[in-house]
Order: sequence, then structure tokens, then C-alpha cells
Amino acid sequence: MARLLFRLRNVPDDEAFEVRELLNEHNISFYETTAGNWGISMPAIWLNDETDYEQARGLLDTYQQERVRRMRSDYESARARGEAETQLQVFLREPGKTISPLIVIVVFLYLSITAFF
Repeated sequence: MARLLFRLRNVPDDEAFEVRELLNEHNISFYETTAGNWGISMPAIWLNDETDYEQARGLLDTYQQERVRRMRSDYESARARGEAETQLQVFLREPGKTISPLIVIVVFLYLSITAFF
């Protein structure tokens, strides 16, 4: 019976590729599901054989720990060189992603508070 190993929603393409390569290197049979046409299904990597789960989970946990160390190291290096993106730079590049949620929160608070006055 199939077993869920790794959810792919909001996972960077390079990480998903590395996970696929890891499973292929260790001859672990898997398949993927996509988010579907409307994007509401769960994109994930599933194991074909449930007996491979413990081995795959151990490999994935080790991989993710190594990836965290690598990403932090890359970020610290970029930060030391002054190339890391700051919150202000993100805001200036994509102000809608920051302002939209704030507007929704303010409207929600306004509607919630005015009901009492």
C-alpha cells in the first residue's frame, strides 16, 4: 500500500529534485501527485511500498538536516557579503504581498471593534 513521504506544496524546485534523486539513488520506488488543474489537491511524493518508509524517512531526515545547514551557511555568506535580501528590499520589490494582508487585518479589526460601539 502507498504511503505519503513528502508534501511538495511550497517546496522549492531544487529541493524536490534533490529528494527525487535521493530516492532514486537508493532504489526506493515512489510516485508523485500534483496539485491538479485547480491547485487544490495535495502535491506529494508517495512510496509505492510501505516497507520502504523507515529507510526513506531516515534518508529524508538526514537530507533535510544537511540542507538546513547548507541553506543557513549560504545565507550567512550572502549576508556577510551584503547580498542577502532585507525585509525592506522585499517590500520595495513586492509591496502588494506586504500591504494586502495588512489591509485585510485592519478591515477585520475595524469591523470587529465597531460592532461594540
